[in-house]
Amino acid sequence: MSTVFLAIMPIFILLLLGYIALKTDFIQASTWIQIEKATYFALFPCLLIHQLANAQINWSSAGYLIGFAVLIPALGSVLAFIAQRFLQHEGASFTSDYQGSIRFNTYIGLALILALLPKAATPLAAIVIAIMIPWINVLCILVFARYAKGVPNTKAILKQMAHNPLILGSILGLVLNLMALPLPSIVNEVLKRLGDMTLPLGLLTVGAGLKWRSLHDYMSSLVSSSLIKLILLPLLILGLGLMLNLDTLTLSVVVILAALPTASSAYILARQLGGNADLMAAIITLQTLAALLTLPLVLWLLAGVTH
Repeated sequence: MSTVFLAIMPIFILLLLGYIALKTDFIQASTWIQIEKATYFALFPCLLIHQLANAQINWSSAGYLIGFAVLIPALGSVLAFIAQRFLQHEGASFTSDYQGSIRFNTYIGLALILALLPKAATPLAAIVIAIMIPWINVLCILVFARYAKGVPNTKAILKQMAHNPLILGSILGLVLNLMALPLPSIVNEVLKRLGDMTLPLGLLTVGAGLKWRSLHDYMSSLVSSSLIKLILLPLLILGLGLMLNLDTLTLSVVVILAALPTASSAYILARQLGGNADLMAAIITLQTLAALLTLPLVLWLLAGVTH
């Protein structure tokens, strides 16, 4: 338990430093927008391309990884719709509940995997992420189309997905791997160094994006989405992984990715597609903070069944 806590603490210290840097104007709000843009559109794709292109992947045994990459958001979706039957939230608010139940903070996830698991786990995580990111975006956009107002037309949605830098980076990395095309050493080193900047900057921007003012206004949504995302979903994935006798490394990767708080990018989508952006900001804030308690518990259970 102490090892898990020590691995998580630097992540949350970076979140706190980002929040402090914003509130003290050490880094102004307008600058954070540019940092987030650079991280999302440039650094993160470089990380995905480098990890996937260089990964030693046994594709014949990657079926479980692909299956769980599809299953994790699908299970979160089922749980979110079950909760909605009881809560009966209006459409825009449900889109935020839904995003809070299936999206995951990749920065926190990769930081944890790098800190706790062997190096061989990183490309496994990159495969799951490469599949989950476009799959989650498809699911979320479908929910917005059904429940929110002001959703763009189908052509605009497809165009948005086709220009998503994380989807493009994932596809490029996978193509390079499947075709066994080695990257030139200089290009590979540049991608690596840019990718190495992703996690610290990403965690700082998540911290700068924390918002407190709406927490008390949306208690039922905060409780339901956090219960689904931080407790029920990882426990279900852990149980299924044990039933299927997944190897320790694969099981650890999928459980960690299932146990993460929702992504800060959910706030941007809520603003763009007619969701409840204030509720989305509150869910992101609460889940990020609650994960300081829930992640050690999930990882403690994971360690108990894999040793």
